[in-house]
Amino acid sequence: MNTTMRESGAPGRSGNRRHGQRLDEIAMALVLIMTGGLWLAPKAMFPEGTWLAGLGLILLGLNAARRIRGLKTSGFGIIVGLIAFAAGIGRIIGQELPLIPILLIILGAGLVLRAAAGKERPDGTPDAS
Repeated sequence: MNTTMRESGAPGRSGNRRHGQRLDEIAMALVLIMTGGLWLAPKAMFPEGTWLAGLGLILLGLNAARRIRGLKTSGFGIIVGLIAFAAGIGRIIGQELPLIPILLIILGAGLVLRAAAGKERPDGTPDAS
């Protein structure tokens, strides 16, 4: 009864990478399908902002699928998905969101949280706090 991880159904490191790539490819395909469908549909059929809301849902769905499968999620993808979804819904209901100030606030909050947690900087050196 000598079974390997591959035989038992548990994905290894390369299996996780393949699952992640497959999910990324599915998400990209959905974005392309949505874009083509919206271009083909009459303009009056969908309100302005539908594409942004759809993009946000696809990005959030991608990260949810990654989380469910036990794969690493993308914090950047989640933030972009939330912003795109909020901006799309804002346009649909006729309320423009100030995206640049929101992005600056989120970026600043992320930097504060990283500094407070004492994480390493991108160059690999520890923070000098």
